[in-house]
Amino acid sequence: MNRIDRLFGILTLLQSKKYITAEKIAERFNMSVRTVYRDVKALCEQGIPVSFEQHKGYYLVQGYFLPPVSFNMDEANALLLVESLVNGFADNSIRTHYSSALTKVKAVLKTSQKEKLETLNQHIKLQIPERLSFNFEYLSLIQHAIAEKHLIELDYKNNKGEASKREVEPIGLIFYAFSWHLIAWCHYRNQYRDFNLTRIVCLKNLGVPFRKTQHMPLSDYMHLLPVNY
Repeated sequence: MNRIDRLFGILTLLQSKKYITAEKIAERFNMSVRTVYRDVKALCEQGIPVSFEQHKGYYLVQGYFLPPVSFNMDEANALLLVESLVNGFADNSIRTHYSSALTKVKAVLKTSQKEKLETLNQHIKLQIPERLSFNFEYLSLIQHAIAEKHLIELDYKNNKGEASKREVEPIGLIFYAFSWHLIAWCHYRNQYRDFNLTRIVCLKNLGVPFRKTQHMPLSDYMHLLPVNY
């Protein structure tokens, strides 16, 4: 990657995140931290308002606008391939949102690129087992609740068919054992619980902030799962 492409890549990365450390930038572009410092300085010299906050990292000053990016064919092809995976492993809500996002991507492509993408689309198929047909519409709601740290109310049936109503604080989503699982602090059980999304009868984001002030990292909970990662 030449320096111009790298600088633009760093700028795009900065726009996509609230904060990002020099170490993360170096890892993303396979370069040294010292080179990151030089590149960020170069961006600042070009009038791009990159700032830094201790213990958090670099960020773009609020109000800076980067014009919409264009996509090359390799990037567009990758997004098209991911669409097949989304259709197989996500639920109805995510499929709808991804389709909408991909339509926006296609809108900025050249006519010749769109034609190639459509041809490629006709030659990519993903055969998914029937048991992986996730027809619920909870993933987007759960993602929003996780990001906003909002309580969720859900009606749930366990593996014995016993129904209960729970008020939970979601800390993450994990896909394992061929299903999506919501990991959350359950106020009914007063402990972290694993809820299989296929057993959720009804789910509602209450729009109420978490009552528990601190939660364990999702990565720590994963070590407790009955699967070998």
